[in-house]
Amino acid sequence: MPAVAAPSTSPTTLDSPAGGAFALIFTRMPALLRLTCGLVGAVVALSVRTPPVEPALLFPAIAALTAWSLWYGVRALRRGIDRWMVVGDVAATTATCLAIPVLVAPEVLPGEGSWIAILASTTVISAQATAPARWSVPAGLLVTAAYAAGAHSAGHPDEATAHAATLLVQTACAAVMTAIMRRRLGRADDTFVAHQRLTREALVARRAREAERRQNRDLHDTALATLTMVGLGAVAGPSAALRERCAADLRTLTALADARTAPAEGPVLLDERLRAVRARLPELPVTTELAACAVPAPVAEALAESAYAALSNVVRHAPGATAALRLARVADTVVVELTDDGPGFDPAGVPTHRYGLRESVRGRMSTVGGHVEIHSRPGAGTRIRLEWSGAD
Repeated sequence: MPAVAAPSTSPTTLDSPAGGAFALIFTRMPALLRLTCGLVGAVVALSVRTPPVEPALLFPAIAALTAWSLWYGVRALRRGIDRWMVVGDVAATTATCLAIPVLVAPEVLPGEGSWIAILASTTVISAQATAPARWSVPAGLLVTAAYAAGAHSAGHPDEATAHAATLLVQTACAAVMTAIMRRRLGRADDTFVAHQRLTREALVARRAREAERRQNRDLHDTALATLTMVGLGAVAGPSAALRERCAADLRTLTALADARTAPAEGPVLLDERLRAVRARLPELPVTTELAACAVPAPVAEALAESAYAALSNVVRHAPGATAALRLARVADTVVVELTDDGPGFDPAGVPTHRYGLRESVRGRMSTVGGHVEIHSRPGAGTRIRLEWSGAD
């Protein structure tokens, strides 16, 4: 017979929240029933002691039952209900029912209102709530038989029949209700577990996709960008400039990997990161206006690498153009603005398969909750504005 343990945490924090709620409810309910009925029953039993009630038997019985009710209630509320508590409760009630002739006054026995009738009802209901049906139903039948025998021995066969029927109905109803609740709550927990599993799988898949996108962005902005510029003739190869650019790409990839393995603690100076970006593109004339600004490390990486991707596009697609890089902070918003005097383009006409602005700028900024604005048209140059709100 498995125990019904009192949950040590809120049911919402359990792996099986529905089962945890069931255990919580069906531990407290029997505990409170036993406490209240035990104490009230003791008062009622002692208030009517007309013969053939034997005070010499009644007083010890009430003392023992009251002590049991107090211990049962406190123990159940603190540590849950185990199998031996159920067995003990059924055994104590069965013995009390058999002793009806010497514990209950004849005038209060009929009508199913005696303190032992209440004790028996409490026990059969609690048993169904705290034990599986293969144990609780026989326990209910045992208490029913004991009550019928005790009431019949006291000379009240009508009471024996009436309350025995009541106990049978209570046993059946409580058993059916508990079984239905266990089954439904079990299904709810199965659904919850399945949902949690799917959530974890989706999270793992999303992290894998994000890692892949981040890796693709890094490669696109370094090695692939260099190869593209070699193909377009923007960087002569083989040459000292190409060797330096390849070395810079390698340093960038290594620094990014190291930063993600051991992320920086505390704010990072974004203006220093942008000066490093400027140094990675010595072939591009860039004027800078960089206000001192500190942001979280992931934000600094997103802004700096997005700026690098945008400036790299100028090198690839606008040879001979000049650019400007500006960093400012307005209230709690960090603004990085890049402009160039190149030939410009139509942002709406960029093919969907093109990776640069879509992933290297917009995609990267979206990972930190940033915002991107791109203004350009043929013959009018390009302006890209990167924003991130929430700076310290």
